Amino acid sequence: MAQAMVEQRSIDVIPDEERHGTAFSQFTLWLGANLQITTVVTGGLAVVFGGDVVWSVTGLLLGNLLGGAVMALHSAQGPRLGLPQMISSRAQFGVRGAVVPLALVVVMYIGFFASGSVLAGQAVGKLTHLGAVPGIILFALVTGAMATVGYRVIHALGRVASVVCALAFVYLGIRLLDRVDLADMAHQHHFSLPMFLLAVSLSASWQLAFGPYVADYSRYLPRTTSARATFGWTLAGTVLGAQWSMTFGVLVAATAGAAFVDDQVGYVVGLGGAGLIASFLYFVIALGKLTVNVLNTYGGFMSIVTSVSGFRGQRVLSGRARTAYIAGIMAAGTAVALAGRNSFLDAFADFLLFLLTFFTPWSAINLVDYYLISRERYDLAALSDPNGRYGGWRWTALLVYGVGVAVQLPFLSTSFYTGPLVAPLGGADISWIVGLVVPAVLYGVLGARRARSAPTGPAALPGTAPEACAPGAPLGRDAG
Repeated sequence: MAQAMVEQRSIDVIPDEERHGTAFSQFTLWLGANLQITTVVTGGLAVVFGGDVVWSVTGLLLGNLLGGAVMALHSAQGPRLGLPQMISSRAQFGVRGAVVPLALVVVMYIGFFASGSVLAGQAVGKLTHLGAVPGIILFALVTGAMATVGYRVIHALGRVASVVCALAFVYLGIRLLDRVDLADMAHQHHFSLPMFLLAVSLSASWQLAFGPYVADYSRYLPRTTSARATFGWTLAGTVLGAQWSMTFGVLVAATAGAAFVDDQVGYVVGLGGAGLIASFLYFVIALGKLTVNVLNTYGGFMSIVTSVSGFRGQRVLSGRARTAYIAGIMAAGTAVALAGRNSFLDAFADFLLFLLTFFTPWSAINLVDYYLISRERYDLAALSDPNGRYGGWRWTALLVYGVGVAVQLPFLSTSFYTGPLVAPLGGADISWIVGLVVPAVLYGVLGARRARSAPTGPAALPGTAPEACAPGAPLGRDAG
Protein backbone atom coordinates (compact mmCIF):
# COMPACT_ATOMS: atom_id res chain seq x y z
CA MET A 1 0.00 0.00 0.00
CA ALA A 2 2.81 2.41 0.93
CA GLN A 3 4.60 1.59 -2.30
CA ALA A 4 1.40 2.28 -4.27
CA MET A 5 1.23 5.73 -2.69
CA VAL A 6 4.77 6.67 -3.76
CA GLU A 7 4.68 8.15 -7.24
CA GLN A 8 6.80 6.38 -9.86
CA ARG A 9 6.35 8.87 -12.70
CA SER A 10 8.11 12.18 -13.24
CA ILE A 11 8.15 13.90 -16.65
CA ASP A 12 7.08 10.86 -18.66
CA VAL A 13 3.58 10.53 -20.15
CA ILE A 14 1.02 9.04 -17.76
CA PRO A 15 -0.39 5.87 -19.42
CA ASP A 16 -4.16 5.52 -19.62
CA GLU A 17 -4.20 2.55 -17.23
CA GLU A 18 -2.64 4.70 -14.48
CA ARG A 19 -5.09 7.57 -14.85
CA HIS A 20 -7.57 8.07 -12.01
CA GLY A 21 -9.74 10.59 -10.20
CA THR A 22 -12.27 13.21 -11.26
CA ALA A 23 -12.06 16.88 -12.14
CA PHE A 24 -13.52 17.73 -8.72
CA SER A 25 -10.10 16.89 -7.23
CA GLN A 26 -8.87 20.16 -8.73
CA PHE A 27 -11.44 22.09 -6.68
CA THR A 28 -10.34 20.69 -3.31
CA LEU A 29 -6.63 21.01 -4.12
CA TRP A 30 -6.76 24.65 -5.17
CA LEU A 31 -9.24 25.63 -2.48
CA GLY A 32 -6.88 24.22 0.16
CA ALA A 33 -3.82 25.79 -1.47
CA ASN A 34 -5.40 29.26 -1.28
CA LEU A 35 -6.88 29.16 2.22
CA GLN A 36 -3.63 30.14 3.91
CA ILE A 37 -1.84 33.02 5.61
CA THR A 38 0.14 34.33 2.63
CA THR A 39 -3.06 34.77 0.63
CA VAL A 40 -4.49 36.70 3.58
CA VAL A 41 -1.43 38.97 3.62
CA THR A 42 -1.67 39.52 -0.15
CA GLY A 43 -5.26 40.72 0.20
CA GLY A 44 -4.35 42.92 3.15
CA LEU A 45 -1.71 44.71 1.07
CA ALA A 46 -4.45 46.29 -1.02
CA VAL A 47 -5.53 48.25 2.08
CA VAL A 48 -2.06 48.72 3.54
CA PHE A 49 -1.01 50.49 0.31
CA GLY A 50 -3.96 52.90 0.49
CA GLY A 51 -7.08 51.25 -0.91
CA ASP A 52 -10.49 51.21 0.76
CA VAL A 53 -12.42 48.07 1.66
CA VAL A 54 -15.13 48.07 -1.02
CA TRP A 55 -12.96 48.77 -4.06
CA SER A 56 -10.11 46.60 -2.76
CA VAL A 57 -12.43 43.59 -2.47
CA THR A 58 -13.90 44.35 -5.90
CA GLY A 59 -10.48 44.71 -7.53
CA LEU A 60 -9.20 41.55 -5.89
CA LEU A 61 -12.20 39.62 -7.20
CA LEU A 62 -11.64 40.89 -10.74
CA GLY A 63 -7.95 39.97 -10.59
CA ASN A 64 -8.71 36.52 -9.20
CA LEU A 65 -11.19 35.86 -12.01
CA LEU A 66 -8.83 37.07 -14.75
CA GLY A 67 -5.68 35.43 -13.43
CA GLY A 68 -7.61 32.34 -12.34
CA ALA A 69 -9.01 31.88 -15.84
CA VAL A 70 -5.50 31.91 -17.32
CA MET A 71 -4.32 29.46 -14.65
CA ALA A 72 -7.31 27.14 -15.22
CA LEU A 73 -6.66 27.07 -18.97
CA HIS A 74 -3.24 25.62 -18.17
CA SER A 75 -4.86 23.09 -15.84
CA ALA A 76 -7.10 21.81 -18.64
CA GLN A 77 -3.98 20.71 -20.57
CA GLY A 78 -3.14 18.06 -17.96
CA PRO A 79 -5.65 15.29 -18.80
CA ARG A 80 -5.17 15.80 -22.53
CA LEU A 81 -1.37 15.58 -22.57
CA GLY A 82 -0.65 13.55 -19.43
CA LEU A 83 2.52 15.60 -18.88
CA PRO A 84 3.81 18.14 -16.36
CA GLN A 85 3.02 21.74 -17.28
CA MET A 86 6.42 23.08 -18.24
CA ILE A 87 7.41 20.23 -20.55
CA SER A 88 4.73 21.40 -22.99
CA SER A 89 6.82 24.58 -23.34
CA ARG A 90 9.14 22.56 -25.56
CA ALA A 91 6.50 22.71 -28.31
CA GLN A 92 6.86 26.50 -28.34
CA PHE A 93 10.49 27.12 -27.33
CA GLY A 94 12.18 23.91 -28.46
CA VAL A 95 13.36 20.96 -26.41
CA ARG A 96 16.36 22.91 -25.13
CA GLY A 97 15.05 26.44 -25.57
CA ALA A 98 12.39 25.77 -22.91
CA VAL A 99 15.16 26.00 -20.31
CA VAL A 100 14.98 29.83 -20.57
CA PRO A 101 11.62 30.27 -18.80
CA LEU A 102 12.21 27.11 -16.76
CA ALA A 103 15.32 28.47 -15.04
CA LEU A 104 13.44 31.53 -13.81
CA VAL A 105 10.49 29.44 -12.67
CA VAL A 106 12.79 27.28 -10.54
CA VAL A 107 14.27 30.38 -8.86
CA MET A 108 10.82 31.74 -8.16
CA TYR A 109 9.50 28.58 -6.56
CA ILE A 110 12.56 28.21 -4.36
CA GLY A 111 11.82 31.76 -3.25
CA PHE A 112 8.17 30.99 -2.59
CA PHE A 113 9.27 27.92 -0.62
CA ALA A 114 11.53 30.17 1.47
CA SER A 115 8.97 32.89 2.17
CA GLY A 116 6.33 30.30 3.01
CA SER A 117 8.71 28.45 5.31
CA VAL A 118 9.33 31.60 7.37
CA LEU A 119 5.62 32.11 8.12
CA ALA A 120 4.96 28.40 8.63
CA GLY A 121 8.12 28.05 10.69
CA GLN A 122 6.82 30.70 13.09
CA ALA A 123 3.59 28.73 13.49
CA VAL A 124 5.38 25.38 13.91
CA GLY A 125 7.82 26.93 16.37
CA LYS A 126 4.95 28.29 18.48
CA LEU A 127 3.02 25.04 18.25
CA THR A 128 5.97 22.85 19.27
CA HIS A 129 7.64 25.44 21.57
CA LEU A 130 10.90 24.82 19.67
CA GLY A 131 11.33 28.33 18.28
CA ALA A 132 11.35 29.74 14.76
CA VAL A 133 14.59 28.21 13.41
CA PRO A 134 13.80 24.58 14.40
CA GLY A 135 10.24 25.25 13.21
CA ILE A 136 11.50 26.24 9.75
CA ILE A 137 13.72 23.17 9.50
CA LEU A 138 11.00 20.79 10.72
CA PHE A 139 8.49 22.29 8.31
CA ALA A 140 10.95 21.94 5.41
CA LEU A 141 11.58 18.25 6.20
CA VAL A 142 7.85 17.46 6.23
CA THR A 143 7.41 19.38 2.98
CA GLY A 144 10.22 17.44 1.30
CA ALA A 145 8.85 14.09 2.47
CA MET A 146 5.38 14.78 1.09
CA ALA A 147 6.72 16.08 -2.22
CA THR A 148 8.78 12.89 -2.56
CA VAL A 149 5.71 10.69 -2.11
CA GLY A 150 4.10 12.75 -4.84
CA TYR A 151 0.79 13.12 -6.59
CA ARG A 152 -1.60 11.07 -4.44
CA VAL A 153 -0.48 12.48 -1.10
CA ILE A 154 -0.55 16.02 -2.52
CA HIS A 155 -4.21 15.63 -3.48
CA ALA A 156 -4.99 13.97 -0.14
CA LEU A 157 -3.35 16.92 1.62
CA GLY A 158 -5.44 19.30 -0.48
CA ARG A 159 -8.66 17.55 0.53
CA VAL A 160 -7.78 17.72 4.23
CA ALA A 161 -6.64 21.35 4.02
CA SER A 162 -9.76 22.42 2.11
CA VAL A 163 -11.98 21.19 4.97
CA VAL A 164 -9.83 22.08 7.99
CA CYS A 165 -8.80 25.51 6.73
CA ALA A 166 -12.34 26.34 5.58
CA LEU A 167 -13.69 25.59 9.07
CA ALA A 168 -10.93 27.70 10.62
CA PHE A 169 -11.62 30.61 8.30
CA VAL A 170 -15.35 30.46 9.10
CA TYR A 171 -14.51 30.66 12.79
CA LEU A 172 -12.00 33.49 12.28
CA GLY A 173 -14.50 35.34 10.11
CA ILE A 174 -17.10 35.20 12.87
CA ARG A 175 -14.55 36.47 15.39
CA LEU A 176 -13.52 39.27 13.06
CA LEU A 177 -17.10 40.40 12.48
CA ASP A 178 -17.34 41.12 16.22
CA ARG A 179 -14.70 43.82 15.69
CA VAL A 180 -15.78 45.17 12.30
CA ASP A 181 -18.61 47.54 11.47
CA LEU A 182 -19.35 46.36 7.93
CA ALA A 183 -22.03 48.98 7.35
CA ASP A 184 -19.60 51.76 8.19
CA MET A 185 -16.90 50.27 5.96
CA ALA A 186 -19.35 49.89 3.09
CA HIS A 187 -20.08 53.61 3.16
CA GLN A 188 -16.40 54.55 3.16
CA HIS A 189 -15.77 53.80 -0.50
CA HIS A 190 -13.79 56.24 -2.59
CA PHE A 191 -12.80 54.99 -6.00
CA SER A 192 -9.15 55.47 -6.95
CA LEU A 193 -8.07 53.98 -10.25
CA PRO A 194 -4.44 53.34 -9.19
CA MET A 195 -5.52 51.63 -5.96
CA PHE A 196 -8.15 49.60 -7.82
CA LEU A 197 -5.60 48.47 -10.41
CA LEU A 198 -3.18 47.63 -7.61
CA ALA A 199 -5.76 45.30 -6.06
CA VAL A 200 -6.43 43.71 -9.45
CA SER A 201 -2.70 43.21 -10.02
CA LEU A 202 -2.11 41.70 -6.58
CA SER A 203 -4.68 38.95 -7.03
CA ALA A 204 -4.04 38.38 -10.74
CA SER A 205 -0.32 37.98 -10.08
CA TRP A 206 -1.12 35.57 -7.28
CA GLN A 207 -3.10 33.36 -9.67
CA LEU A 208 -0.62 33.63 -12.54
CA ALA A 209 2.11 32.33 -10.24
CA PHE A 210 0.38 28.92 -10.26
CA GLY A 211 0.49 28.70 -14.07
CA PRO A 212 3.87 26.99 -14.54
CA TYR A 213 2.85 23.94 -12.50
CA VAL A 214 -0.95 23.72 -12.40
CA ALA A 215 -1.17 20.90 -14.98
CA ASP A 216 1.24 18.83 -12.87
CA TYR A 217 -1.77 18.12 -10.62
CA SER A 218 -4.31 17.33 -13.34
CA ARG A 219 -2.16 15.12 -15.56
CA TYR A 220 -3.28 11.87 -13.88
CA LEU A 221 -6.95 12.52 -14.64
CA PRO A 222 -8.45 10.13 -17.25
CA ARG A 223 -7.89 11.31 -20.79
CA THR A 224 -11.67 11.41 -21.26
CA THR A 225 -12.03 14.05 -18.54
CA SER A 226 -13.82 17.06 -19.97
CA ALA A 227 -11.55 20.07 -20.49
CA ARG A 228 -14.49 22.23 -19.46
CA ALA A 229 -14.86 20.32 -16.18
CA THR A 230 -11.14 20.55 -15.41
CA PHE A 231 -11.16 24.27 -16.20
CA GLY A 232 -14.33 24.92 -14.21
CA TRP A 233 -13.38 23.06 -11.03
CA THR A 234 -9.86 24.51 -11.04
CA LEU A 235 -11.20 28.03 -11.52
CA ALA A 236 -13.86 27.60 -8.84
CA GLY A 237 -11.40 26.26 -6.26
CA THR A 238 -8.67 28.80 -6.81
CA VAL A 239 -10.98 31.84 -7.04
CA LEU A 240 -13.12 30.86 -4.05
CA GLY A 241 -10.11 30.06 -1.88
CA ALA A 242 -8.12 33.14 -2.85
CA GLN A 243 -11.02 35.59 -2.69
CA TRP A 244 -12.13 34.24 0.69
CA SER A 245 -8.64 34.61 2.14
CA MET A 246 -7.97 37.98 0.52
CA THR A 247 -11.29 39.46 1.64
CA PHE A 248 -10.46 38.33 5.16
CA GLY A 249 -7.07 40.01 4.77
CA VAL A 250 -8.70 43.26 3.61
CA LEU A 251 -10.98 43.36 6.65
CA VAL A 252 -8.16 42.46 9.04
CA ALA A 253 -5.83 45.12 7.60
CA ALA A 254 -8.59 47.75 7.68
CA THR A 255 -9.29 46.91 11.32
CA ALA A 256 -5.88 46.15 12.79
CA GLY A 257 -3.55 48.41 10.79
CA ALA A 258 0.05 48.23 12.01
CA ALA A 259 -0.66 45.35 14.41
CA PHE A 260 -1.35 43.07 11.44
CA VAL A 261 1.52 44.40 9.32
CA ASP A 262 4.06 43.81 12.10
CA ASP A 263 2.99 40.25 12.98
CA GLN A 264 0.56 38.59 10.59
CA VAL A 265 0.67 35.12 12.16
CA GLY A 266 0.45 36.40 15.73
CA TYR A 267 -2.42 38.76 14.99
CA VAL A 268 -4.54 36.16 13.18
CA VAL A 269 -4.01 33.61 15.97
CA GLY A 270 -4.74 36.24 18.62
CA LEU A 271 -7.95 37.10 16.80
CA GLY A 272 -9.12 33.53 17.27
CA GLY A 273 -8.30 33.15 20.95
CA ALA A 274 -5.79 31.56 23.30
CA GLY A 275 -4.94 28.14 24.72
CA LEU A 276 -6.13 25.15 22.70
CA ILE A 277 -7.78 27.40 20.11
CA ALA A 278 -4.49 29.20 19.52
CA SER A 279 -2.70 25.87 19.15
CA PHE A 280 -5.31 24.73 16.62
CA LEU A 281 -4.90 27.96 14.63
CA TYR A 282 -1.12 27.60 14.57
CA PHE A 283 -1.69 24.09 13.22
CA VAL A 284 -4.08 25.44 10.57
CA ILE A 285 -1.55 28.08 9.46
CA ALA A 286 1.14 25.40 9.18
CA LEU A 287 -1.24 23.07 7.30
CA GLY A 288 -2.23 25.77 4.80
CA LYS A 289 1.38 26.68 4.13
CA LEU A 290 2.34 23.00 3.92
CA THR A 291 -0.18 22.47 1.12
CA VAL A 292 1.16 25.25 -1.07
CA ASN A 293 4.82 24.65 -0.16
CA VAL A 294 4.53 21.02 -1.25
CA LEU A 295 3.17 22.32 -4.56
CA ASN A 296 6.15 24.67 -4.87
CA THR A 297 8.63 21.88 -4.09
CA TYR A 298 7.01 19.37 -6.43
CA GLY A 299 6.63 21.94 -9.22
CA GLY A 300 10.23 23.07 -8.80
CA PHE A 301 11.37 19.44 -8.98
CA MET A 302 9.42 18.92 -12.21
CA SER A 303 10.88 22.09 -13.72
CA ILE A 304 14.48 21.13 -12.90
CA VAL A 305 14.04 17.63 -14.31
CA THR A 306 12.45 19.08 -17.45
CA SER A 307 15.43 21.43 -17.89
CA VAL A 308 18.06 18.73 -17.38
CA SER A 309 16.30 16.13 -19.51
CA GLY A 310 16.13 18.54 -22.45
CA PHE A 311 19.91 18.24 -22.76
CA ARG A 312 20.35 14.65 -21.58
CA GLY A 313 17.41 13.13 -23.48
CA GLN A 314 16.12 11.56 -20.28
CA ARG A 315 12.44 10.57 -20.02
CA VAL A 316 12.35 8.37 -16.91
CA LEU A 317 13.76 9.28 -13.48
CA SER A 318 14.83 6.79 -10.80
CA GLY A 319 13.45 7.01 -7.29
CA ARG A 320 16.88 7.89 -5.92
CA ALA A 321 17.33 10.74 -8.41
CA ARG A 322 13.83 12.00 -7.64
CA THR A 323 14.65 12.15 -3.92
CA ALA A 324 17.94 13.93 -4.65
CA TYR A 325 16.28 16.63 -6.76
CA ILE A 326 13.61 17.30 -4.14
CA ALA A 327 16.19 17.34 -1.35
CA GLY A 328 18.17 19.94 -3.30
CA ILE A 329 15.14 22.22 -3.67
CA MET A 330 14.27 21.78 0.01
CA ALA A 331 17.83 22.60 1.08
CA ALA A 332 18.05 25.69 -1.13
CA GLY A 333 14.68 27.01 0.01
CA THR A 334 15.45 26.36 3.67
CA ALA A 335 18.83 28.10 3.42
CA VAL A 336 17.18 31.20 1.96
CA ALA A 337 14.47 31.10 4.63
CA LEU A 338 16.99 30.88 7.48
CA ALA A 339 19.18 33.61 6.02
CA GLY A 340 16.33 36.03 5.47
CA ARG A 341 13.88 35.29 8.26
CA ASN A 342 14.47 38.63 10.01
CA SER A 343 14.66 41.35 7.36
CA PHE A 344 15.61 40.01 3.96
CA LEU A 345 12.29 38.46 2.98
CA ASP A 346 10.48 41.77 2.45
CA ALA A 347 12.90 42.70 -0.34
CA PHE A 348 13.03 39.13 -1.56
CA ALA A 349 9.25 38.98 -1.89
CA ASP A 350 9.48 42.05 -4.11
CA PHE A 351 12.09 40.25 -6.18
CA LEU A 352 9.76 37.27 -6.55
CA LEU A 353 7.01 39.53 -7.85
CA PHE A 354 9.56 40.94 -10.29
CA LEU A 355 10.12 37.40 -11.54
CA LEU A 356 6.44 37.24 -12.49
CA THR A 357 7.43 39.59 -15.29
CA PHE A 358 9.34 36.74 -16.87
CA PHE A 359 6.63 34.15 -17.04
CA THR A 360 3.47 36.06 -17.93
CA PRO A 361 4.82 36.10 -21.53
CA TRP A 362 5.46 32.35 -21.20
CA SER A 363 1.86 31.84 -20.15
CA ALA A 364 0.55 33.85 -23.12
CA ILE A 365 2.74 31.98 -25.62
CA ASN A 366 1.86 28.57 -24.19
CA LEU A 367 -1.90 29.16 -24.23
CA VAL A 368 -2.02 30.72 -27.70
CA ASP A 369 0.05 27.88 -29.10
CA TYR A 370 -1.89 25.10 -27.39
CA TYR A 371 -5.46 26.32 -27.91
CA LEU A 372 -5.33 28.49 -31.06
CA ILE A 373 -2.43 27.29 -33.21
CA SER A 374 -1.88 23.61 -32.41
CA ARG A 375 -5.50 23.19 -31.31
CA GLU A 376 -4.62 20.82 -28.46
CA ARG A 377 -2.58 18.53 -30.75
CA TYR A 378 1.05 17.90 -29.89
CA ASP A 379 3.48 15.22 -31.03
CA LEU A 380 4.40 14.10 -27.53
CA ALA A 381 7.30 11.90 -28.62
CA ALA A 382 8.95 14.89 -30.31
CA LEU A 383 8.87 16.81 -27.02
CA SER A 384 11.89 14.73 -25.96
CA ASP A 385 13.81 14.86 -29.24
CA PRO A 386 15.89 17.99 -30.00
CA ASN A 387 16.26 16.74 -33.59
CA GLY A 388 12.53 16.18 -33.99
CA ARG A 389 9.56 18.28 -34.98
CA TYR A 390 10.07 20.99 -32.37
CA GLY A 391 13.85 21.21 -32.63
CA GLY A 392 16.32 22.21 -29.97
CA TRP A 393 15.73 25.96 -30.03
CA ARG A 394 12.74 27.81 -31.51
CA TRP A 395 13.98 31.33 -32.02
CA THR A 396 10.64 32.83 -33.00
CA ALA A 397 9.11 31.96 -29.63
CA LEU A 398 12.24 33.06 -27.76
CA LEU A 399 12.15 36.41 -29.59
CA VAL A 400 8.47 36.92 -28.72
CA TYR A 401 9.25 35.96 -25.14
CA GLY A 402 12.02 38.56 -24.98
CA VAL A 403 9.71 41.22 -26.41
CA GLY A 404 7.04 40.20 -23.89
CA VAL A 405 9.45 40.80 -21.03
CA ALA A 406 10.77 44.08 -22.42
CA VAL A 407 7.36 45.69 -23.01
CA GLN A 408 6.45 45.20 -19.35
CA LEU A 409 9.37 47.16 -17.95
CA PRO A 410 7.89 50.66 -18.50
CA PHE A 411 4.78 49.58 -16.53
CA LEU A 412 6.52 47.73 -13.71
CA SER A 413 6.51 49.06 -10.15
CA THR A 414 8.72 47.51 -7.45
CA SER A 415 10.78 48.89 -4.59
CA PHE A 416 14.01 48.55 -6.60
CA TYR A 417 12.72 49.49 -10.07
CA THR A 418 9.84 51.64 -11.28
CA GLY A 419 9.08 52.08 -14.96
CA PRO A 420 8.56 55.53 -16.54
CA LEU A 421 4.87 54.91 -17.31
CA VAL A 422 3.91 54.02 -13.74
CA ALA A 423 3.63 57.65 -12.57
CA PRO A 424 1.27 58.71 -15.41
CA LEU A 425 -0.97 55.81 -14.37
CA GLY A 426 -1.08 57.10 -10.81
CA GLY A 427 1.36 54.50 -9.51
CA ALA A 428 -0.55 51.48 -10.80
CA ASP A 429 1.39 48.43 -12.01
CA ILE A 430 -0.30 46.97 -15.10
CA SER A 431 2.78 45.15 -16.37
CA TRP A 432 1.08 41.75 -16.11
CA ILE A 433 -1.69 42.87 -18.52
CA VAL A 434 0.87 44.07 -21.05
CA GLY A 435 2.89 40.88 -20.52
CA LEU A 436 -0.09 38.74 -21.45
CA VAL A 437 -1.61 40.72 -24.31
CA VAL A 438 1.45 41.77 -26.36
CA PRO A 439 3.17 38.37 -26.64
CA ALA A 440 -0.20 36.64 -27.17
CA VAL A 441 -0.95 38.82 -30.20
CA LEU A 442 2.61 38.74 -31.55
CA TYR A 443 2.99 34.98 -31.17
CA GLY A 444 -0.47 34.44 -32.63
CA VAL A 445 0.52 36.31 -35.80
CA LEU A 446 3.95 34.72 -36.20
CA GLY A 447 2.81 31.26 -35.12
CA ALA A 448 -0.22 31.22 -37.43
CA ARG A 449 2.02 32.03 -40.39
CA ARG A 450 4.32 29.12 -39.53
CA ALA A 451 1.37 26.78 -38.95
CA ARG A 452 0.00 27.50 -42.46
CA SER A 453 3.29 26.40 -43.98
CA ALA A 454 3.44 23.17 -41.96
CA PRO A 455 2.14 19.82 -43.25
CA THR A 456 -1.47 19.21 -42.25
CA GLY A 457 -1.95 15.48 -42.85
CA PRO A 458 -1.01 12.57 -40.58
CA ALA A 459 2.70 11.87 -40.47
CA ALA A 460 3.91 8.72 -38.75
CA LEU A 461 7.11 9.57 -36.93
CA PRO A 462 9.81 6.92 -36.44
CA GLY A 463 9.75 5.51 -32.93
CA THR A 464 6.49 7.18 -31.94
CA ALA A 465 4.58 5.00 -29.50
CA PRO A 466 0.77 5.04 -29.64
CA GLU A 467 0.49 6.59 -26.21
CA ALA A 468 2.94 9.34 -27.16
CA CYS A 469 0.40 11.29 -29.18
CA ALA A 470 -2.72 13.08 -28.15
CA PRO A 471 -5.60 10.77 -29.17
CA GLY A 472 -7.20 11.41 -32.50
CA ALA A 473 -4.68 14.08 -33.35
CA PRO A 474 -2.85 14.20 -36.67
CA LEU A 475 0.85 14.52 -36.12
CA GLY A 476 1.55 16.75 -39.07
CA ARG A 477 0.31 19.94 -37.49
CA ASP A 478 3.23 22.01 -36.37
CA ALA A 479 3.10 23.97 -33.14
CA GLY A 480 4.39 27.21 -34.59
